[in-house]
Amino acid sequence: MSNSNDDKAKFSPLGGARGDSVLILSGGVDSVTMLYDYKEQIALALTFDYGSKHNKKEIAFAQYHCQQLGIPQIIIPLSFMQQYFKSSLLEGGEDIPEGSYDDENMKSTVVPFRNGIMLAIAAGIAESNGLKHVMMANHSGDHAIYPDCRPQFAEAMSQAISAGTYDGITLLAPYTDLTKGDIVKRGIALGIDYSKTWSCYKGGDKHCGKCGTCTERKEAFLMAGAPDPTVYEE
Repeated sequence: MSNSNDDKAKFSPLGGARGDSVLILSGGVDSVTMLYDYKEQIALALTFDYGSKHNKKEIAFAQYHCQQLGIPQIIIPLSFMQQYFKSSLLEGGEDIPEGSYDDENMKSTVVPFRNGIMLAIAAGIAESNGLKHVMMANHSGDHAIYPDCRPQFAEAMSQAISAGTYDGITLLAPYTDLTKGDIVKRGIALGIDYSKTWSCYKGGDKHCGKCGTCTERKEAFLMAGAPDPTVYEE
């Protein structure tokens, strides 16, 4: 599937697409699992290039899984976020901290209101294409660090999207109360190849194995009782 600027500019309404939802797809474990879990409902996947250190890694896997399932995907550049927002997750930011996902220092990886921005764009694209829902793959492990992954945010954002669209589009976040281990269990049952997903915030050749999201990834496979196919640096 081509992703040139010309192709993105020429993106047209989906017409007879099979589903009624737009999914925000990063290329990580959670959103890739949702892509497979709800593939009959998803008409379009949106992937955002917002200047994170691991964007290139994630985007390649997001493209791969959309191609595997035959789900249309568009990649939307959000370069202003890297330019104006402060976060260690972004290119040019401070070093990615290491340690547990819920450690205080992991707050430096928050990209302010990232999900709010992405969901607003997804809502506009959904309404432009006659779709009913936008979907995000937040889960319970995100709640401690990321405000725009919490249940209160998802509920409020769904109300705002519904109030701000003629068709009353809503936000679906079915993994909100699940752990990442629960999500991996679902994905294993669905036959997902998790070696073709990316988590590490450092964006190196291999997963570092030390940052918060690598630690969480390892723990998820342990909780799921499944072998971890990830290649780590250590």
